Amino acid sequence: MTFDLPDSLVVDTALSVAGLTDYIRFLLEQDQQLRQVWVTGEVSSANHHRSGLFFTLQDPDGTAGIKCVVWNSQLAKIAQMPVPGEQLIILGSIRVYPQRGEYQLSVWQALPAGVGLQALRYQQLKNRLLAEGLFDAERKRPLPPHPQTIAVVTSPTAAAWGDIQKTLKQRYPGLHVLFSPATVQGEQAPESIVKAIGRVERDGRAEVLILSRGGGAVEELACFNDERVVRSLASCSIPVITGIGHQRDESLADLVADACVHTPTATAEMAVPALSELYIQHRQRVAALQQAVHDSTMTAANQLQVLRHRLRRLRLDRQVQQEAQQLIWKRQQLLQVTMGRSQQATQYLEMLRQKLASLDPQAVLQRGYAVVRQKDGAIARSTTELIVGDELLIQLGQGEVKVKVMEVRD
Repeated sequence: MTFDLPDSLVVDTALSVAGLTDYIRFLLEQDQQLRQVWVTGEVSSANHHRSGLFFTLQDPDGTAGIKCVVWNSQLAKIAQMPVPGEQLIILGSIRVYPQRGEYQLSVWQALPAGVGLQALRYQQLKNRLLAEGLFDAERKRPLPPHPQTIAVVTSPTAAAWGDIQKTLKQRYPGLHVLFSPATVQGEQAPESIVKAIGRVERDGRAEVLILSRGGGAVEELACFNDERVVRSLASCSIPVITGIGHQRDESLADLVADACVHTPTATAEMAVPALSELYIQHRQRVAALQQAVHDSTMTAANQLQVLRHRLRRLRLDRQVQQEAQQLIWKRQQLLQVTMGRSQQATQYLEMLRQKLASLDPQAVLQRGYAVVRQKDGAIARSTTELIVGDELLIQLGQGEVKVKVMEVRD
């Protein structure tokens, strides 16, 4: 069928390429769904340009693809750099490129998809808790060496609970074990574990807490990376031992725990000592103590023998006799010196006594001399000191005479 249109109508209704492109761009860029859209796919190609990173995102089966661009201003902000072969979740908006009549996805954020997204969330939570200091070594508390009561948080139907019971009974009979059951797999597991830990805290008897489960796939162990579980362990008032799964990367629960091992059996072995090992250590300490006492006794005996030999060589009895004889000699010398000095002092004293006697005024008076004293008691030494009528006191060898001056002669 052929349409015959007037030339004027064709000219009036025809759009330019730019006009058509602008119209399409208006439709796409004004659509609310396309202004902020999440798209998941696999990166098939990528190349850097001076203005940004250009790559293609396609479905895994290759049935559809879309061109994407991360401008340089946004590159440092995306969480996962697009690399060929990687599964990504892209956040962006649809933009039209007029020069080539193409549309593309202007990317704001790129996240790893599937397992990669879980790893990213794990790392982000780990970094945040690490910044808070929840994994610091200074927070780790020592385990009690001989606990009498311990608490176990695990599934009542899991093999882990049986392994722990068996190991505890073998290693430390008589231990009081408090079992706080919890779901350790699935969406309900984090809340169940937190409640189980809370029951142990409220009971208040346990001295150490074991959180454990057997091995499993990564997704089965995801509850031990839950922030609620990690913070519950961090705030627990007693030391915590974790034994989650087998050979694997550490979970966040392992990092916050005071001690961690890879198996439920190992948690029981760490929580309590083995009585057989304690008995061996006791016997070793007894043997070491006996040996120390024996060595000390032998050392003391040898020292005593050495001292005896030294005493024999020194001949102290002879030295004592010599010292005693010297003391006798010194005593005699001291007596002689003392007696000599005493005699000298006696003779000197006699000489002084005689000299004093010769100078005694009373002795002079006894030889016939007299002492004439004036009325005031002063000795009259010259007639110039006397006048007629003065009363004088004459002291004789025996007695005194009071006289009056009748005449003064020069």
